[in-house]
Amino acid sequence: MRVSVIGTGYVGLVSGACLAGKGHDVVCVDTVQQKIDQINACTPPIHEDGLAELLRETVGKTLRGTTDLREAVLNSDISLIAVGTPFDGSEIDLKYIRDVSRQIGEVLKDKDAYHVVVVKSTVVPGTTDTVVTPILEEASGKKAGQDFGTGMNPEFLKEGEAIADFMHPDRIVIGGNDSRAIAVMDELYSVFPGVDIVRTNPATAEMIKYTANSLLATLISFSNEIGNLCAKVGVDVVEAMEGMHLDKRFTPILPENAERVWPGFITYLAAGCGFGGSCFPKDVKALIAYGENAGAPMPLLNAVIQTNTKQPHQMMDRLRSHIPALAGRHVTVLGVAFKPGTDDIRESPALTIISELLADEAVVTAYDPIARHEAEALFGDRITYEDDLKQALNGADAVMIVTRWPEFSELPMLLNGQTVQPLVIDGRRMIPKDSVSRYEGIGLQPAVS
Repeated sequence: MRVSVIGTGYVGLVSGACLAGKGHDVVCVDTVQQKIDQINACTPPIHEDGLAELLRETVGKTLRGTTDLREAVLNSDISLIAVGTPFDGSEIDLKYIRDVSRQIGEVLKDKDAYHVVVVKSTVVPGTTDTVVTPILEEASGKKAGQDFGTGMNPEFLKEGEAIADFMHPDRIVIGGNDSRAIAVMDELYSVFPGVDIVRTNPATAEMIKYTANSLLATLISFSNEIGNLCAKVGVDVVEAMEGMHLDKRFTPILPENAERVWPGFITYLAAGCGFGGSCFPKDVKALIAYGENAGAPMPLLNAVIQTNTKQPHQMMDRLRSHIPALAGRHVTVLGVAFKPGTDDIRESPALTIISELLADEAVVTAYDPIARHEAEALFGDRITYEDDLKQALNGADAVMIVTRWPEFSELPMLLNGQTVQPLVIDGRRMIPKDSVSRYEGIGLQPAVS
C-alpha cells in the first residue's frame, strides 16, 4: 500500500519506518525541513534502538521524507495522523490534530480516489468522530463514509523498544466508521499475520489506548504506595513484591518443570521514584479531565497521579536525612531520561530531583548514556555533565540512581576501594542493598529516621 504518515516524532517515524520495513511504500511528512533531511540521510532525529538500521534498509526504497503534505496525501491510499497532543492542564490540546485534518481535507477536495484518514495520535474518546471527521468534511466538501474513510488506530509502543513492539505486536486495534475504512486498515496490517486484531469503532479504539496506559500507570503507583508503607514498617518492598509475583495468576507455572513465564507487566509492579515520559502522565491526566467533563470523576486515577508526583521527593527526603544542608555538597544524579533505552526526558523524575538540588544550592553532576544533550538543553551550565560513569562518581557526597540504565548495576564495583564512600540513594532498587557501605533505597526502611 501507499502510506503517508503525518508527523515524525516517536510514533510517526517508528510507524512509518516499520511499515516501510514490511514492504509498504511510505512517505513521512513533517514541517521541519531539518528532520526530513535527517530521515532522508538515514540519521534518526530521535534515539530509538534499531531505528538507524531500519532507516538504512528502507530509505530510498520504500521510505522517504518530505515537507510536502499535499503531494504525500495525493499519492497515498491512507494517511496516518501522528502529531502531538499535549495536555494543557485541563484537556489535551488538539491544535495540531485540527491543523493537519484541515490540511488533509483541503487535499482530499482535489483527489478523486477514495482515501482513508487514520488517527494514530492519542486522543480522548470521540475525537475522531467529533473533531477530525467534521473538519475533513468541511475542508474537502465531501462526505465521510462515502467519499473518504476515517478511523483510529492507537499505538502501543514503549520508548526504547518501539521497533520491536511495532514489528511484533501483541494486538492491533482498528477503529473505523464504516466497513470500507476498516477493510483498508486490514490491508495495511495484513503484513502481520497471526496477530490478534480488534475491529471496533473509533471511540472504543481511543478508549482502549487510555485504558491500557492508565492501568500500567496505576500498577506503578500501587507498587510505590506499597513501597512507602514498607519503608515505614521495616519491610523491604523488593522481598514483598517478589513473593507477590510468584502468584500463578501473575507468573504461570508451566508443566514438566519448565521455567515460569514472567509476563511483561510484572516490570510495572516494582517500587521506584515514579513514572515519566510523554505518555503515562499526560494520558492519565487527560483521562481524569475527560471523566470530570463527562460527569464521571476518577478518584483512583487522581490518586495515581498524586502518588507519582510525590515519589521523586522520597529520594530528596532520604538525601536530606543524611545531609540536611546541601549547599556546596556534591551530588551525582545517574540517569536523566525517564526510562532506559531513550533520550526522552519529558516528565522524568530526574527533572524534579535536579531542580530541588539546585534550589538547595547543591553542586550537581549528571550522567546519562544517551540523554546528555537533552539535559543540557534544559539545565544549561547550572549543572555539570559527564560522559563517563566512573568520572561522574569522583568527589560525590551522594549518588542518586534515577534511571534504570543497565550499566548502573556496576556502581558497587566502581565504588569499591574508594577512601570516602558516598551515600547511594537507589530510586530503582537496582543494586543489592548490602553492596555499598552507605545505602538508601525506595521501599526500604530509612537508615536515618
